[in-house]
Amino acid sequence: MALIGWYYLHTNGELIYKRELGDTAADIRESDFARAMWPVDDDDREMAWTILVEALALDARNDRIKELAVKWNCTNDDAIHYANRVGCILGKDGNQYTATRKDFIDLHDSLAGFGDTRLDAMADLCKRLGYKGGKMWNAGFKDLLK
Repeated sequence: MALIGWYYLHTNGELIYKRELGDTAADIRESDFARAMWPVDDDDREMAWTILVEALALDARNDRIKELAVKWNCTNDDAIHYANRVGCILGKDGNQYTATRKDFIDLHDSLAGFGDTRLDAMADLCKRLGYKGGKMWNAGFKDLLK
């Protein structure tokens, strides 16, 4: 892993990048304005998707999430690869995309996420699974899918 920086979710809903300078993580962890933080490695596609899904689940500004998704080429088609890697099942119900855990039974017995895009559906599922964010050592979307 080539850690180059951190994204953190500010209490105002902004998703902000800070370059790694040796003590950047500690500065973010100690800040009362940071709700959650994620490491950044330009070569790790899963990490990029995790930031997008988890930050959106915590109600980060949607336009910022979409901007980063375009920048990182995290497309609706690419979402399938991320979902397979973390153990999420993607589908479609009418005009909405769906996201479920592998143990999905039906909508009455299991949680499901819905959205206009696969990213939106995974973020909705992440939120429904109880994702709370955090600054370190917190259960992430991948953990909640198990």
